[in-house]
Amino acid sequence: MRELQIVDAAELATAYAAADYVVVLDGDSLPLRVGLAALDLEAYAPASRYAFVTAWNPASQPRSDAANEAADALLVAQLDALGATRHAAWAQDPRGRWREPGWLVLDLDESALLRLAQEFGQAGVLDWTAGEPVRLRMLTSPPAGTAIAHTDWLTA
Repeated sequence: MRELQIVDAAELATAYAAADYVVVLDGDSLPLRVGLAALDLEAYAPASRYAFVTAWNPASQPRSDAANEAADALLVAQLDALGATRHAAWAQDPRGRWREPGWLVLDLDESALLRLAQEFGQAGVLDWTAGEPVRLRMLTSPPAGTAIAHTDWLTA
C-alpha cells in the first residue's frame, strides 16, 4: 500500500468533484457528475452499488503511459479476480485538457474498493448506491475548514 503525499487535498478534491466522468456502455457514452444521480447509467447497467476507480497517475502525479498502462493491467487483473463487472470509463477536467482512463465497477464491496484505491495510490474514487447522487470519496483526512458537497473524507 502506498502512503499518499498530497500537497493540497482541498484543491485536489475540488478538481475531482468538478471533473467530467464518462462510462462507455455498448458504444454509448454516459456522463457522471459528482452530486448528481446517474439514473441513465443505472438503467443501462442495473446494480445496487457503483464505483469509478483508476490506477493511473498515483497521488495525481503524472506518469508515463507505459507505467500507467502496466498499473491499469494489474488493476484489471485484481478486478477480474474479484469477479467484478467493469466497464471502460474515464475522467477529464471540464476543459478537456486532462483525461485519465478508469473503470466503472458494479457491486464491488466498499472495503475492496478502498483497498484497491489505496493499493494503486489513488487519492479519491467515486462511489454511490443506486438512486443516490454520485459521491466523491477522498482517501485522506479533510483539510481544516474544507467542505465540498457530496465528498466524504476518509483517513487511510
